[in-house]
Amino acid sequence: MKDPLNADQTAALRVGLVGFGLAGSVFHAPLISATEGLVLDAVVTSNPERQAQARAEYGEGLRLVETPQELFDAGLDLVVIASPNKTHVPIATEALQAGLPVVVDKPLAGTAAEARALAALAEERGLLLSVFQNRRWDNDFLTLRGLLADGELGAVQRFESRFERWRPQPKGGWRESGDPVEIGGLLYDLGSHLVDQALVLFGPALRVYAEADVRRPGAQADDDTFIAITHASGVRSHLHVSATTAQLGPRFRVLGSSAGYVKYGLDPQEAALRDGKRPSTGEPWGVEPESMWGRVGSGESPLTGGGRPLETVPGDYPAYYAAVAKALREGGEPPVTAHEAAAALDVLEAARRSAREGVTVELAL
Repeated sequence: MKDPLNADQTAALRVGLVGFGLAGSVFHAPLISATEGLVLDAVVTSNPERQAQARAEYGEGLRLVETPQELFDAGLDLVVIASPNKTHVPIATEALQAGLPVVVDKPLAGTAAEARALAALAEERGLLLSVFQNRRWDNDFLTLRGLLADGELGAVQRFESRFERWRPQPKGGWRESGDPVEIGGLLYDLGSHLVDQALVLFGPALRVYAEADVRRPGAQADDDTFIAITHASGVRSHLHVSATTAQLGPRFRVLGSSAGYVKYGLDPQEAALRDGKRPSTGEPWGVEPESMWGRVGSGESPLTGGGRPLETVPGDYPAYYAAVAKALREGGEPPVTAHEAAAALDVLEAARRSAREGVTVELAL
């Protein structure tokens, strides 16, 4: 984004949200509404039940429309795209061509080339284009970044990251569709988060190896996938995404030359949002109990827990939209850029090829 919005700096920025399914209703709408300087002005959904839900939660002043195109001449300051993956590129393209800043839920696109084309369009128009990678503000990720900044682990050698679930029965829908057009499956869903985190922490990828399987009866898309990244920094990342894990592994296991960090359990913010809790109520947000803290240390027996407990930094999903609002007001880079999303898509495409062909894929830096 080249320049800030030419707008009254005291007026709230009006946001239009495309989609009110899981991403729109659980993540985007609550976080937008909780952000000072932003107001949720309009929601795009043609589903009567979702329309009623949006109206009940956000009041009679919320505009409800049935197509994204109805937003493009509505005087908005930002369009947020939380519709199915296959719609991300066409809707983002239309919004940018209409002169509107855009936030897109992950994955930005199905290919890195499409992501870079969107980035070029945004830069040509001088518009903000950002990708919603909320897991950069997970409590465990923020804690690990602090450990790395303090050098407490020494030189990191291996990063293990897991997003595992036990869902033996497929739920159906486009996220589990085997149609490539839908951009479904865990590689592009949860894998988008884990790859982004690995690249943020340890830098560009040199090579990628992956295994992707369809394990559950009746499933169509990958539901048990492993990605190995060799970073230019020398760190090796081992990333696991699965819906078929009957015994869950640690969320993080990070091994360094001086110490390691092991953390179980998921950040509590998603569960809180699903339960209807909101970060703007004044209650503590993103805080987990001491029983869920990770441990830091070296050489201890796992039978005794190993290492010392380390208080987990509170998660902070609201920071994403606060940074978006700041970028819109003042100019400068958004909190997650389209070029970062393209780099993650380079890895995801390489992983898909690796799993399909049984090869290790080299990436150009």
